[in-house]
Amino acid sequence: MNGKFKMKDKTEANMVVKPDLQSELTFMGVYKVDCFDKNDNLKWSEIAKNTVVDEGINHILDVQFHAETQVTTWYIGLKGAGTEAAGDTLASHGTWTEFTDYTGSRQAFVEAAAAAKSITNSASPAVFNITGSGTVAGCMISSVLSGTSGKLFSATDFASSRTVANTDVINVTWTLTGADA
Repeated sequence: MNGKFKMKDKTEANMVVKPDLQSELTFMGVYKVDCFDKNDNLKWSEIAKNTVVDEGINHILDVQFHAETQVTTWYIGLKGAGTEAAGDTLASHGTWTEFTDYTGSRQAFVEAAAAAKSITNSASPAVFNITGSGTVAGCMISSVLSGTSGKLFSATDFASSRTVANTDVINVTWTLTGADA
């Protein structure tokens, strides 16, 4: 009897490749809007997520990667009736109008430095002193104080349109958050 036997070691290695693994950069903006009557009583409050429009996304890409000039001051405006869409621009947003019955022009977005992947004007909300009765249906962010020659960054619609009256005051806070999904 032969007491010999043969042993073979076999080693295999498998590597699982995940072709769907990718990085995504997303932006989500949220408007917080409070409307007060002439006696400083809260009439209504709204929190609404915005659409960062194509023009706004292209601006970010062009500034960071194509040497386009940075916008140094952004402005918050009030939206009238109509629905925002990703393809809207400041010059062409045919489905909605801008609400302008307030003192002055669009209000500067006075932001603090970014922290925790967000930037906000919560320490200095935009204030709109309403000068006429009407309907406010949302908000917007643009690169110009007035007119349509600049860039539209974002817009939003409220859950439902809100009524305002002469002497009301609207405070708007906007927070933009970036994430790698």
